[in-house]
Parts: sequence; C-alpha cells; structure tokens
Amino acid sequence: MLAKNVGGIDRALRIIIGALMVIAALVGYSNWLLIGIVPLATGLMSSCPLYSLIGVNTCKKD
Repeated sequence: MLAKNVGGIDRALRIIIGALMVIAALVGYSNWLLIGIVPLATGLMSSCPLYSLIGVNTCKKD
C-alpha cells in the first residue's frame, strides 16, 4: 500500500478535476477519459506515486 501523501485541498481538487474530465469524456465533449482517471484515482486513494518519487507531501504533519 502506498503511503498517503496527498492533503485535503490537493485531494479535493484532484477529485473534482478528475471527475469533470471523466464526465466530459462520457458525454462526448472530450476524449480525456484516461487522463481524467489519474487525478481521480490519486485523489480517492490520497496517494500519488509521482509525489513519492520526487519527495512531495501535501498532508498535514501530525
């Protein structure tokens, strides 16, 4: 399991933007379905593999 490294605002933006991209693809407005799945999935999991690679963490410190 990947460590959580996506914080609150970052997570919310990823979910909103990803969902909008997926919806736009499903209604035929764009072809961004696969691109929209990435921010949606990372937002829902609260973990971003790219953040892990570059050492970024937007979660609040305990």
